[in-house]
Amino acid sequence: MAALLLRHAGRHCLRAHLSPQLCIRNVVPMGTTAKEEMERFWSKNTASNRPLSPHITIYSWSLPMMMSICHRGSGIALSAGVSLFGLSALLIPGNFESHLELLKALCLGPALIYTAKFALVSPLMYHTWNGLRHLMWDLGKGLKIPQLYQSGVVVLVLTVLSSLGLAAM
Repeated sequence: MAALLLRHAGRHCLRAHLSPQLCIRNVVPMGTTAKEEMERFWSKNTASNRPLSPHITIYSWSLPMMMSICHRGSGIALSAGVSLFGLSALLIPGNFESHLELLKALCLGPALIYTAKFALVSPLMYHTWNGLRHLMWDLGKGLKIPQLYQSGVVVLVLTVLSSLGLAAM
């Protein structure tokens, strides 16, 4: 079948090459030109007074939208953090114990240390809990609008609680 199709296409091309009059006979004039189509498109859009691209006036910020953006952001932040930590372990002289001793020598207050630990662990917890939420969606669970908001609130509460607990360790 493929050989017959190839042979037919080859004959058509050969005929077109040898006798251009055969190709002209099969040409059908277009109804409109590209310029006319473009003018018709833009006149219709300007007459409707719609904005050219969606923005805040069209889409209001919602919890699922913000959580999706934050999920991507936390994933990027975690990837960058792990990469920088690994790169710093290769480039900075000393070992882990010497760096811990340096931090202890700074005599930072417990509130600052707790805040720093919370800031480090919260993207990980958010990305973990929201990733589990996405896995539930892949199973077809919780896809109705009220369930999206409920699971979003659950993810935020679990993120704060687990981050507080891990920072306290």
